[in-house]
Amino acid sequence: QVQLVESGGGLVQAGGSLRLSCAASGRTFSSYAMGWFRQAPGKERETVAGIDWSAGNTYYTDSVKGRFTISRDNAKNTVYLQMNSLKPEDTAVYYCAAGLSIARLVSRRAEYWGPGTQVTVSS
Repeated sequence: QVQLVESGGGLVQAGGSLRLSCAASGRTFSSYAMGWFRQAPGKERETVAGIDWSAGNTYYTDSVKGRFTISRDNAKNTVYLQMNSLKPEDTAVYYCAAGLSIARLVSRRAEYWGPGTQVTVSS
């Protein structure tokens, strides 16, 4: 079992930055690929970024490439999402999730989900 809790969301102006954190409980954190997802009102949940267990491979959806960076610290059981140059269209509830591979996370097949944290970007 892995329990996930996100933090770091909030209200920021366009062009600003936020850093999301996802703390995981459970001794098997380091064996999972981790991902960040978001869901805006009236839209489907989309995969934003993913990182494999060793942090050797990452994935980003096209709309965040060059602006967002996913990282993880297995010693701290934590995954991060650094978000720079935020845009109003980045406004959504952001979720972290643990999965068996980046490929499965990209198709939104996660094993465990966090409750989410709201990110609002004002124009």
